[in-house]
Amino acid sequence: MTGGFIALGLGILGIILPLLPTTPFLLLASFCFVKGSDRFARWFKATKIYQHHLESFVKERAMTLKQKLTILLTADAMIAIPFILLNSMMVRVILLLVICYKYYYFFTKIKTKVSAPVKKSHSA
Repeated sequence: MTGGFIALGLGILGIILPLLPTTPFLLLASFCFVKGSDRFARWFKATKIYQHHLESFVKERAMTLKQKLTILLTADAMIAIPFILLNSMMVRVILLLVICYKYYYFFTKIKTKVSAPVKKSHSA
């Protein structure tokens, strides 16, 4: 349960701060709440945060291209920090392999859905 609240807090911060990815933390929070308590799982699934960021992914196992790129590029920015700061070739190779695998996974294992069209209002 504690892990769920920590992940939820980081996910909420990720909505506000562009450096933190929202969806992975909310998925972790969901996992922790489901494992920790049925009551908390029901509560979390009823929140607007879950419904806005995770519900469609959990139901459809799909994300929009924008969601995928936001997660991937944010993760790349975070991976770039140790890549630049550390002088170990082995660590850099491992980080590059992680980057390659996550792109492979996101574009071959997670369906890309078309985002809902924006409705324009016509004023008379």
